[in-house]
Amino acid sequence: MIRFPKISLVPLVCLVGACANSGANYQPVIDGPVGPNYNADLAQCQSLAASQPLADGKTAGSVAVGAGVGAATSAILDDGDNLGEAAAVGALGGLTSSAIQKNAQRESIVRNCMRGRGYNVVG
Repeated sequence: MIRFPKISLVPLVCLVGACANSGANYQPVIDGPVGPNYNADLAQCQSLAASQPLADGKTAGSVAVGAGVGAATSAILDDGDNLGEAAAVGALGGLTSSAIQKNAQRESIVRNCMRGRGYNVVG
């Protein structure tokens, strides 16, 4: 019988929250000289990225799928003794995955915005 560890979700939720603006704070690598408007342009692009929500319908779907997979795995491997804990761990996995995707999207917004303003963004 496999036992899922008892964990506190509070530290993990705080960890995800700490990453909330990492994608919006992305600073792209620019090839070539930057003009006097660079800092203002970067701030505006980062603000645009930060205005995008971290949670949407896809986030809720990821959490639901994670919870379902966790509960199903517990039911199959552990005779369902820890369904609630397994569902919570699975939901947290779905939430984390969604947060990572949203941060990557925010970085992409900053890169594309800076390219649109004439900067040669290489990374």
